[in-house]
Amino acid sequence: MIRSLTTLLAGALLCASPALARDRWTPAEAKSWYGRQPWLVGANYLPATAINQLEMWQAESFDPARIDLELGWAQKMGMNTMRVFLHDKLWAQDSQGFAARIDQFLAIAHRHGIKPLFVLFDSCWDPNSKLGPQHPPIPGVHNSGWVQSPGPAALADPRQRPVLEAYVKGVIGRFAKDDRILGWDVWNEPDNPAEQYPGQPADKAEMVTRLLPQVFAWARSADPSQPLTSGVWLGTDWAPGTRHRPIEDVQLGQSDVISFHDYGWPESMETRIGLLEGYGRPVLCTEYMARGAGSTFDGSLPIGKRHHVAMINWGFVDGKEQTRLPWDSWKRPYTLEEPTVWFHDVLHTDGTPYRPAEVELITRLTHSPTP
Repeated sequence: MIRSLTTLLAGALLCASPALARDRWTPAEAKSWYGRQPWLVGANYLPATAINQLEMWQAESFDPARIDLELGWAQKMGMNTMRVFLHDKLWAQDSQGFAARIDQFLAIAHRHGIKPLFVLFDSCWDPNSKLGPQHPPIPGVHNSGWVQSPGPAALADPRQRPVLEAYVKGVIGRFAKDDRILGWDVWNEPDNPAEQYPGQPADKAEMVTRLLPQVFAWARSADPSQPLTSGVWLGTDWAPGTRHRPIEDVQLGQSDVISFHDYGWPESMETRIGLLEGYGRPVLCTEYMARGAGSTFDGSLPIGKRHHVAMINWGFVDGKEQTRLPWDSWKRPYTLEEPTVWFHDVLHTDGTPYRPAEVELITRLTHSPTP
């Protein structure tokens, strides 16, 4: 009797134990996954009708008709992926409803041959996100409504850890074996200081550096069939064997596939790709293309094609996000006139190209053989 009870208890404990996190992919496993993908080209995606992640995904403002229209435009030019930001508060508010809308988005994207790369956390822009109706765009200002996930208050509060853990495990667990998803970008620019908003904690980078390994572990515990990544973005000292910032040690040491951002001239893109190829893993550029900073489709996209690097530019359709406006609009809002050159974005709100030659280039490169 005692022996049977002990056996039963041991079995119950085994069943109740959380699944062990899968290991980081080996370079060979990562290359095998990448070899099954086409050359990946897309944009960081937010529909024109949304100012931020919350407005994109909340039930009252989720706009599947607009998403279907815009992803149809992307499909015509050969785009096959989109980097799409989620938010932890949406899961905490209504996990079932949020998951249903993600599933609806995936169905739309799949019809257009697009596999999204979902972003779980983000340290950029407004630290004080609030559910419900979002404020209208600030006239003349770039990305005036984007919100962090989680904000500094949640980062500093140990009571929020279970909430964040439930979000990561819940959303990845729900879609861990979904072939419609390209992968999971667990944290966008985790140590971004978001200086546009005063009052950011001085130790934000340290807090995120401590939390990021846990986020990777939470994500792996859901045993996703898709790769995990977090992109390096600041500086260029990324070569194997060199000294990195602590946050980069985590990003480069935990990512299944290597990702990075580059908003510089073509020489910068070529240099960064060369450094990151040294890790022997697939390389994804998850942000580029800021015309006023020297990063253009003409200069960068052919480099990505030549190196077989995934290329995901910032911005697709001009809308409430207002990222056609440059970063300096936070200091000098463009209220009296438009900038001389659009900063980000590919299409006007009605779907016409901002610069037809760019769309022709994207279409030509995505439809030509990859070296």
